[in-house]
Amino acid sequence: MAPPSKYPQEFRRQAVALVLDSGRPVRDVAKELGVNHETLRNWVTKAKQDRATTAGGGPQALSSDERAELTRLRRQVAQLQLEKEILKKAAVFFARETER
Repeated sequence: MAPPSKYPQEFRRQAVALVLDSGRPVRDVAKELGVNHETLRNWVTKAKQDRATTAGGGPQALSSDERAELTRLRRQVAQLQLEKEILKKAAVFFARETER
């Protein structure tokens, strides 16, 4: 899991909006805000991808955060299913042992 960002979500949203709405270069906005230009560029790229996904996919589209959560939940479901199968096999084994 990635460490928490030192920049609040609202700050990042506003910084991205400043770049996208003003049409100013990322470097200029980053310098003005005191943020590394590559960090701001990553935020802008992610925001553009999220907008494209949402616009192109209609109401069914997922943001990158939702996709990450979906991936995590799918892994968790697979793990739980595996544990359930192991428990079923253990129950069958111990049922046979008690019949002896």
